[in-house]
Amino acid sequence: MSTATITAADINKLRQTTGAGMMDCRKALMESDGDFEKAIDYLRKKGQKVAALRSDREAKEGVIIAKTTADNKTGFIITLACETDFVAKNSDFVAFAQSIMDLAIKNNISSLEALQSAKLDGVTIADKINDQVAKIGEKIQLARFERIDAEAVAAYIHGAYRMGVLVGLTKKTPTALEAGKDVAMQIAAMNPVAVDADSVSPDTLAREKSIIVEQIKNDPKMAGKPDEMIEKIASGKLTAFFKENTLIAQPFVKDQSKTVGDYLKSVDADIKVTGFKRVQLG
Repeated sequence: MSTATITAADINKLRQTTGAGMMDCRKALMESDGDFEKAIDYLRKKGQKVAALRSDREAKEGVIIAKTTADNKTGFIITLACETDFVAKNSDFVAFAQSIMDLAIKNNISSLEALQSAKLDGVTIADKINDQVAKIGEKIQLARFERIDAEAVAAYIHGAYRMGVLVGLTKKTPTALEAGKDVAMQIAAMNPVAVDADSVSPDTLAREKSIIVEQIKNDPKMAGKPDEMIEKIASGKLTAFFKENTLIAQPFVKDQSKTVGDYLKSVDADIKVTGFKRVQLG
């Protein structure tokens, strides 16, 4: 029996994230002792169609900037978070976020902590943000920093600064960079978990397999079936998971007749994706 206090706000948050019913969300949270990620897994194991399989939302409102260095060798993403959409859309707030990004590029910043302590006009970014808090009257924070280094990096900002994507590539040519932007838009739209099946993290792989096995066992048609059969079916479902959720195997959004891997080969057989970052406001 759960000892966690489950609030209406917790239930609503899970409903908004998963699309599951109120009572199902309440039970999932109770069974998971209030752990949000475990509650999502619980719903999936029970066969619920969960809208969000992965949580990548870092801030409710704010501005996300994605940009590369002039030589396209390094890409950065920053999230300057705030409480309201009204502030996020203010041109001064957007300009402030841009100035932080320009500082990150100029100083070759490598971490969130380094960026917060870097100085803009003689004042640290952390103190600049505190000044903005005092001026605007709501919570503002530098919520996230991401960086990719590669032979070439393409950057993409989706919507009104609500999502940023970086894609690392093995080759730097105008054609490769153009293809990189197409791939970045693919990542924005389809939210893959990894570049390919081999690069899926062990934790993600174990989590998905656990959920798949539980789903199979909960199927009345599988009652009494041997473990070997369940394992074989689970392997097949994992293969389908890789096709749907790894970048290179996904259908290319601009041409569903080919995969992203096929698209890149059609552009240049030497272009490979080395990694990517995707940051989205929630």
